Amino acid sequence: MVKIGYTTGVFDLFHVGHLNILRNAKLECDYLIVGIPTDELSIKEKGRMPIIPFSERMTIIESIKYVDSVIPQVNYDKIEAWNNLKFNIMFVGDDWQGTEKWNLLEEKFSELGVKISYFPYTEQTSSSKIRKILDLIYKEPE
Repeated sequence: MVKIGYTTGVFDLFHVGHLNILRNAKLECDYLIVGIPTDELSIKEKGRMPIIPFSERMTIIESIKYVDSVIPQVNYDKIEAWNNLKFNIMFVGDDWQGTEKWNLLEEKFSELGVKISYFPYTEQTSSSKIRKILDLIYKEPE
């Protein structure tokens, strides 16, 4: 059976943690699909515009050798994504493991034969940390 993997991420300010997720995901599946949230979805979820525009984030991820397919993500409904893509393994950072949302998703996906694989969150580097530093550097004088 072909293992189809799926993961999502804004992938704004691409860094080694992002690369680690994609590399590790590809090691566990034959075909890796990556969902990239649109700018509108990112704004709705995080309350701010990504620094790197959607089309450029798509191009960056499409260019990575571990990625087989990139799709726009227009909502956060993982079951709808499964209905459209029929993946059998989903990859997510372990900072979500044990949360109410992901416990429920694990239950639903288990019924569909989908495994959730959690990868270690890269503590030392994150887009949030990089963005905070950029905000400090480029803060407009008051």
